[in-house]
Amino acid sequence: MQILGFSSAILQFHSFIFAIAIASCFVRVSLASNETDKSALLAFKAGITEDPLRVLSSWNNTVNLCQWYGVTCSRRHPNKVTVLALYSQKLSGSISPHIGNLSFLRGLNLYNNSFYHEIPPQIGRLHRLRVLELSINSLTGEIPKNISSCLDLLAVNLYGNQLSGEVPPEIGSLAKLHELYGGANNLRGSIPSSIGNLSSLEKVYLHNNYLGGSLPWALGQLTKLSKLVLIYNRLSGTVPPSLFNLSSLEGLDVGYNQIHGSLPTIIGFGLPNLQFFSIASNQFVGSIPQWIPNNATKLRIFQLSSNKLSGKVPSLESLRNLQNLNIQFNSLGSGGSGDWKFLCSLTNITSFFYLSVAGNRLGGLLPRCIGNFSIAIKQLILGGNLIIGEIPREISNLVNLEILAMEYNNFSGAIPIDLGNLQNLAILSLSSNNLSGVIPSFLQKMKRLIKLQLPGNQFHGHIPSHLDNCSLTELDLSNNNLSGSIFPAVKTLIYLDLSNNHLSGTLPVEVGQIDHLDTLTISGNVFSGEIPSTLGDCNALVVLVMKDNHFQGSIPQSISSLRSIEELDLSNNNLSGEIPKFLAAFDFLKFLNLSYNNFEGMLPIEGVFKNASAIFIAGNNKICGGIPEFGLPNCVSRHSKSKGVVDKLKLLLSIIFGLIGVLLVLIFVYVCWLKKKRAQEPTSSSIAESWQNLSYGTLLKATNGFSSANLIGVGSFGSVYRGILHENGTNVAVKVFNLTRHGALKSFKAECEALKCIKHRNLLKILTVCSSIDYNGNDFKALVYEFMVNGSLEEWLHPCPIPADADGPSKMLNLIQRIRITIDIAFALEYLHNQCHNTIVHCDLKPSNVLLDADMVGHVGDFGLAKFVLESTSYTGTNISSAGLRGTIGYVAPEYGMGSGVSIEGDVYSYGILMLEMFTGISPTTEIFKENFNLHNFVEEALPKRVLEITDPILVQEVESNAGQSRKSTIQNCLLMIYKIGIACSVGVPRDRMSITDVTGQLCSIRDRLYAAGLGG
Repeated sequence: MQILGFSSAILQFHSFIFAIAIASCFVRVSLASNETDKSALLAFKAGITEDPLRVLSSWNNTVNLCQWYGVTCSRRHPNKVTVLALYSQKLSGSISPHIGNLSFLRGLNLYNNSFYHEIPPQIGRLHRLRVLELSINSLTGEIPKNISSCLDLLAVNLYGNQLSGEVPPEIGSLAKLHELYGGANNLRGSIPSSIGNLSSLEKVYLHNNYLGGSLPWALGQLTKLSKLVLIYNRLSGTVPPSLFNLSSLEGLDVGYNQIHGSLPTIIGFGLPNLQFFSIASNQFVGSIPQWIPNNATKLRIFQLSSNKLSGKVPSLESLRNLQNLNIQFNSLGSGGSGDWKFLCSLTNITSFFYLSVAGNRLGGLLPRCIGNFSIAIKQLILGGNLIIGEIPREISNLVNLEILAMEYNNFSGAIPIDLGNLQNLAILSLSSNNLSGVIPSFLQKMKRLIKLQLPGNQFHGHIPSHLDNCSLTELDLSNNNLSGSIFPAVKTLIYLDLSNNHLSGTLPVEVGQIDHLDTLTISGNVFSGEIPSTLGDCNALVVLVMKDNHFQGSIPQSISSLRSIEELDLSNNNLSGEIPKFLAAFDFLKFLNLSYNNFEGMLPIEGVFKNASAIFIAGNNKICGGIPEFGLPNCVSRHSKSKGVVDKLKLLLSIIFGLIGVLLVLIFVYVCWLKKKRAQEPTSSSIAESWQNLSYGTLLKATNGFSSANLIGVGSFGSVYRGILHENGTNVAVKVFNLTRHGALKSFKAECEALKCIKHRNLLKILTVCSSIDYNGNDFKALVYEFMVNGSLEEWLHPCPIPADADGPSKMLNLIQRIRITIDIAFALEYLHNQCHNTIVHCDLKPSNVLLDADMVGHVGDFGLAKFVLESTSYTGTNISSAGLRGTIGYVAPEYGMGSGVSIEGDVYSYGILMLEMFTGISPTTEIFKENFNLHNFVEEALPKRVLEITDPILVQEVESNAGQSRKSTIQNCLLMIYKIGIACSVGVPRDRMSITDVTGQLCSIRDRLYAAGLGG
């Protein structure tokens, strides 16, 4: 969901509005003395508690106040301040009430600092003020009501603070106001109807608050309004019909509220300049009116998802600029053949690249005109409808498709061979249809394919060989009619499900080469032979389900290395021998099914075997012992039958006294160990015990029922949702673990263990946890994090090609921002490696795991793969707390692929690759990197002569735009130093890598060098 390019609006706010304030030359005669403004500025300085860049060092009696940093004075009235601009200077403190004494002030810009406490009400005394820019700070309290006294105000920006209270009705007095930014605060109450008095108002951004009530009808009186952004509030009622007659309106976003009613079917002139329209995640009913595509012909982004809309989708052929159409999760269509007429109306739109109609009632045949879509289309999401017939072969014309999702329909026939043309496809989901035939061999040519989901169909024949040509991480072929003995040992797989087919033969030893596999399900087939010992090499396995086959022999000893296992199901086979005692040592094992085999001997009584509800052993008639709940016979010793009653009593007494002695010793040792452990680790062993445990219902309400509209990310073990805790109005990110994947539970515990005892400004802050039961009685695990308003570093390095807004460009990071973020990440790693009680290795450092807050400060997150280094921090001999190694291809240190244990040097390697990616703009997984050629080699070969040639074009443009050869030379030299650091971190030999402490020191030096050259704005 876009928010109408708020960042570009901020840029316009600074460049346009402040130009007006500075350019103004007419001032009133001041009756105050020339010392008044100086005293006011010194009082302002006194309220500053932190000035790390020393920008206020010039504010002293030796320099005229008009030469102080950030101060602009009137030409006609010496020593009278007209503009105070101290944006992005890392200042911290409160805004002094003496600011109200700057009687000539026209522009106040404190954007992107750390000011706190309230906005002083003395602001209302600045009667000449035209621009008030206080966004991205930590200001609290209410918006001063007497701001209405500043009658010359043109723009007010309070975005990204912690302001509470209501939008004051008195704001309706600001007749000259053009722009009002109040998003990302804690504002409550309703939008005052007095806003209708602001006849000059052009832009209103009040998103991400707690505003309630209905939209005031007076909004329809704002004839100059171009942007209205109210997403993520609690608004109810209906949309005033007059709003749809504002010819000036370019963007309207009221998504994620509780607005109801229907869109008006008859309208007047009707939004001829509209480019962005979103009512997503509300309660709208009725049909999509034809006037929208007929009148709003400039529309580019059209989002109606997650409502209760019905009826047919109208023709959209007039929307020649349309790029994004999302009408998923409604009740559109009738299940008949006429439902898809609108689809053909989209074929002449050259910029169209995203379509989602999932979760509706669209039926009939999918028309062949879909092949006439623009080749720019990248995502086609049609799942959860009533489509019948064959998949049109014309889809193969859409050669740039990256996601094709058509699951949960009624498609039949074979997969067209022409789909092999979709060489850019990353996700292909055709689950739960009626498709038949063989799985096409062309899939192995799709080298970018990472997810192939074909379960619940009628495919037959063999699994195609050489699927390892793909980069598959998820392969689901379950519930089909596949046969043969080919087993897809794709080395990149994380999830593999072949259950409920007719596959036969032995399980090949190559299965042990799938290093990162965490879920293997092959139940309901005809596999035979022994369980291969190489299966123990898959030490990342969390779920292993092999039930309902014909495996025989004993459970191999190598399985003891699967220390991460949580679910093990070997039931309904022909396995024999004793039940291995090592199963009792599996700390994470929560489900063990050994039923209906031929096991014999004593059942262990430790570990998981102490929980009768987690163990299933029926159908094994030769086992004995165990805890009483199993009702098994006692295990009888062979020698005891030949002994007399007296000997039995003596032996029994000897055993009892011996056990008592051993038990006493063990108790003494345990108490000593416990005391030592408590002394060393004062924190709780469970994060759930340390923090308040939220209920499932609380998070359900906060995320609007875990609505897909609130979905902001999907990972290997679950999904992340945006939410608002209704008890205190906190914006949060809720990471919900998909426990059906079962790797999730270990990830949950690992992340809890890592996060319970660490705290750092550059680590993602966890607020609380939820370990509960959902309304269906299933286990529910979630972590609740502080919400990062600027998303992940990945989104900024490789932004979506959707233009962020009609006004502005996509997300971009300048040189200083990138350096600051690399320093933030380095500080986080230095803390984890050198400052924690036990050294922590992150194991999965990459751009998507670095989150950015409102100040663009980097926070390292996702500790689901983190490991504790218990002894040495050196590369050789490193011990880790749990088995199982996972990471992300492209960022994982090469030694990990050769079986080495995790180490801090492995994190440094990932950091080096991430650093090179940040400044080249090139992902390490791009197709140009093959075999032994990687991003490290690419940069190393270019140095030192081709620095600008390999640098991100955005940064090159920044270099070229800097006046003066000296500045350009400084930037190029700094880039060269940065690349050398990245190369030094990502060398192949771990012991040769630069330490993270040295990295932080050198990067800070580079940053300071740029500041000294005047490039630190």
